[in-house]
Amino acid sequence: MIPRYSRSEMTDIWTPENKFRIWFEIEAHAADALADLGVIPADAAKVIWAKGAPAMERVDVARIDEIEAEVKHDVIAFLTWLSEQVGPEARFIHQGMTSSDILDTCFNVQLVQAADILLADLETLLASIKRRAFEHKDSICIGRSHGIHAEPTTFGLKLAQAFAEFERNLERMKAAREEIATCAISGAIGTFANVDPRVEEHVAAKLGLAAEPVSTQVIPRDRHAMFFATLGVIASSIERLAVEVRHLQRSEVLEAEEYFSAGQKGSSAMPHKRNPILTENLTGLARMVRAYAIPAMENVALWHERDISHSSVERNIGPDATVTLDFALMRLNSVVDKLLVYPERMQENLDKLGGLVHSQRVLLALTQAGVAREDAYRLVQRNAMPVWRGEGQFLDLLKADEEVSAKLDDAALEALFDIGYHTKHVDTIFERVFGNAGNEA
Repeated sequence: MIPRYSRSEMTDIWTPENKFRIWFEIEAHAADALADLGVIPADAAKVIWAKGAPAMERVDVARIDEIEAEVKHDVIAFLTWLSEQVGPEARFIHQGMTSSDILDTCFNVQLVQAADILLADLETLLASIKRRAFEHKDSICIGRSHGIHAEPTTFGLKLAQAFAEFERNLERMKAAREEIATCAISGAIGTFANVDPRVEEHVAAKLGLAAEPVSTQVIPRDRHAMFFATLGVIASSIERLAVEVRHLQRSEVLEAEEYFSAGQKGSSAMPHKRNPILTENLTGLARMVRAYAIPAMENVALWHERDISHSSVERNIGPDATVTLDFALMRLNSVVDKLLVYPERMQENLDKLGGLVHSQRVLLALTQAGVAREDAYRLVQRNAMPVWRGEGQFLDLLKADEEVSAKLDDAALEALFDIGYHTKHVDTIFERVFGNAGNEA
């Protein structure tokens, strides 16, 4: 986790203090269930809470690390320190349980906590995209395919597409949260030989999780693979919108650009520069988040019932992927919220090709006037290419072409250059994306 790309709300989830608090809660809730089943004394469970809970408010991470340096086992180090706080009743802690019961359940709790922040981030981003989409619903701009001018669209439609994509990501994140929210308290090899399944059910309920149907001492890592793959998909969507902004900010385009604050400097050498540094940064961050999905998938295949080849991976990707994606979502939200949009420049760019953006309408009109499609294509293209080279206006050349004018008179040709033709279904698309709100003024 790099502080430069971190927010405290997310990094707090991955602190040793939070991890140890979750470990304690797992152990203490398990003790309650064991007491209810008569496996340990009820008074012992009460003491574990009474002495352990206050101790967790001042958990001594340095002392636990000191113990781990000797015993070379993180869970044993924690249990040893906890025993020092609880006293004789600590012998009833961790009854019938194994380390993975604590580690895996805790990791899933942390991922659920992270997912809740990411879901809130997505909601915030969606609200910003929606507001800007309606603001520029009718801001006409050129659409591009292969980076080349194609046909007109609106900037609002560009943002409506982004909204729909991130709305899908919201649903994906909800599904990933549900899938990862499982608990395993099944003991060695996952057979419940030394811990009753009812203990798992109790702990799961207390932590807001579901009991893992079959754990083989570890929670199956296909769940985690799906979780981190979902983060990777969301990162790809971030990059898609970031790349769009980067393109639109190019000097030759300049239809939109990142907000440039007073006193901000774009280059150490060239004082005139206003660079798309935030969206470039988002492209880089997206690459990192996607990279974490591969090791998560490789973690699925463990030896037999359990090994720990996944452990070192997850100690890295758990914090790094969630922290990085959280930061990226909030940075993208800021970019969208403050994005500078230039409709006048959009119109200038739209006009640069001398009307060529209407070529398909002319093609279709000729076919409807009785011209074979191949012949119509030839007629339109031969008038389009001079315009492409800067030799005249498309409409003028079409009017002067005897083969074209024989099928379409001047009035008919002029009607084909109505820009409103291309935006007549904007309301329909907005309604599909935003529902009844799609026709908001």
